[in-house]
Amino acid sequence: MGNAHICATTGHQPLMQAALDAAELGHRGANPLVGAIITDDDGTVIATGHHRGAGTFHAERDAITAAYAAGYTDLSSTTLYTTLEPCRHAGRQPACTELIEAAAITTIICATTDPTANGGGAQLLRQRGAEVTVGVLEAEAERLNHRWTLAQQQGRPFVTVHMAQSLDARIAAADGTSQWITSAASRSHTHRIRQRVDAILVGTNTAAVDDPRLNARDDDGEPSPHQPLRCVMGLRPTPAEAQLTAGRPEGQGWMQLRTREPLQALRTLAATGHSGHPVRHVLVEGGQSVLSAFFAAGLVDEIFVYTAPLLLGAGRASLADIGVTTLAQGLRCELDTADGGPVTLLDNDVCIHLAPAGPKGDH
Repeated sequence: MGNAHICATTGHQPLMQAALDAAELGHRGANPLVGAIITDDDGTVIATGHHRGAGTFHAERDAITAAYAAGYTDLSSTTLYTTLEPCRHAGRQPACTELIEAAAITTIICATTDPTANGGGAQLLRQRGAEVTVGVLEAEAERLNHRWTLAQQQGRPFVTVHMAQSLDARIAAADGTSQWITSAASRSHTHRIRQRVDAILVGTNTAAVDDPRLNARDDDGEPSPHQPLRCVMGLRPTPAEAQLTAGRPEGQGWMQLRTREPLQALRTLAATGHSGHPVRHVLVEGGQSVLSAFFAAGLVDEIFVYTAPLLLGAGRASLADIGVTTLAQGLRCELDTADGGPVTLLDNDVCIHLAPAGPKGDH
């Protein structure tokens, strides 16, 4: 079949939209959101797949596995739709190009190419005789992963921010008390996010005053199998007795990032390994100074805001100066429909899932 068809074909758009919808079932983070569907020779969808996060099946493998599970043993006459060109490099998962070839799928429709060094899968498949079309709902696919692509271009991990606050955006009362503003259900939700990130970052003041453990725990309060790297950003030393050190020397599950510059801290983490893998997804939990620095630097990719039905009036605000002096400079955010949707009720709290707006809307 060999020749490329680089065009946005109107007839393919509804099926690619189905793949984009599947992509949004996944979690943002170290890898992009990717969805895939497989259709038979009549154009009927026979399998759907999506990527669920680092270390899990890629969308193409997920869809192929679903097709086999549904009893389709011969996929040679099927068409694979995927929102990102199949990867050609093996990592925690095998290369999707190899899996597609093994499944004898020779018609592949992609929304967009991979802008990173991992790209080139579409061209490889063409060289092996497949017919590959690229460009169906390309702009929509690129907007879906706009912030992930930016993180790759900047040579840094993807950044998720967690903000737990009162209704009037306070993270502590006037006397400094802050535990707990939000509910146990909100904290459990945060721990589910902690379980899938590579590192958690707070500032030196939070480490000293709140003395958090910064570990990931299950709903029973027990440590989860996966524990992120615990990080403290700032020039003040982390207290030796801090809970987050777990009594261990630096380098054993925790580290101090001796800088006040967010991008420098992120690039240090990008060059740091943890549990045998690179740090590619960081959860920033504050406090005020650190959160403000990340927002001011434009280095926030995803936001979870947990708001309790509580008014404090005076007290410490969630954010300080982020460089905004007039309304037009404000950071516009949009509801993020990925990862379970934009709004979640957690007991009496409301969790809003947001992301900085991309060109013509990121999501």
